[in-house]
Amino acid sequence: ERRLKGDACALQSTYCSTVVQHCEALGRAVQVVNLDPAAELFTYPVMADIRELIEVDDVMEDESLKFGPNGGLVFCMEYFANNFNWLEESLGHVEDDYILFDCPGQIELYTHLPVMKQLVEQLQQWEFRVCGVFLVDSQFMVESFKFISGILAALSAMISLEIPQINIMTKMDLLSKKAKKEIEKYLDPDMYSMIEDSANILKSKMFKKLTKSICGLIDDYGMVRFLPFDRSDEESINIVLQHIDFTIQYGEDLEFKEPKECEEDKSALVDEYFQDQVDE
Repeated sequence: ERRLKGDACALQSTYCSTVVQHCEALGRAVQVVNLDPAAELFTYPVMADIRELIEVDDVMEDESLKFGPNGGLVFCMEYFANNFNWLEESLGHVEDDYILFDCPGQIELYTHLPVMKQLVEQLQQWEFRVCGVFLVDSQFMVESFKFISGILAALSAMISLEIPQINIMTKMDLLSKKAKKEIEKYLDPDMYSMIEDSANILKSKMFKKLTKSICGLIDDYGMVRFLPFDRSDEESINIVLQHIDFTIQYGEDLEFKEPKECEEDKSALVDEYFQDQVDE
């Protein structure tokens, strides 16, 4: 459990590092705020760091509290929620700035506790346009059951936060050609085909019916879609940033284009990405 959670934290840091480097190459200003009290090292500068306010290690070492890693993290985030004035002072005057808030990856913070919802509401009160970026390791999503689990996790966060959300499969550059070909179908999934795949595996009629209901709900309403994020491919990074920019209308005074990957030509762009990988 702790290993998986550590990997989740690494996803955010890798994403932030990649976006910062990409934006710097484009001459585009971007700031990062670390809101993970258990973070360790950064390969990029941060304009504010929650560890200046409270840190998980200090909480765990407090003998009067006696918290483990999970309890310590919850305590830190609840303390943070009661001290949003620290964040307001740390942000200062940030009009029109593009800011990445690097949040903890533990899903409980988004499904069981109100703190992240409170953060979103506070940012909106400060007139921030907020878009959630939900990251899932592509190496975890190469099987239909794991993919459905990833969708449900993304959906639970989206429902809890009630903000626009971009869902991303990270670490595409670490997949083999075979795995990339396999995962291609999950970027624009046919959920009814997954129902057929699962029918041969599931023996319980109850679970077959449940899986069918979940897949049907996701497919009928188009509630969750994923974008590939390959840190070695500039076009992949651009597509993700375009979706985020369009969602928050970043630079609205500029002549702005809709994301390349709109619904009607999404499959074509996905195919183009994977064909580029094969050619390489």
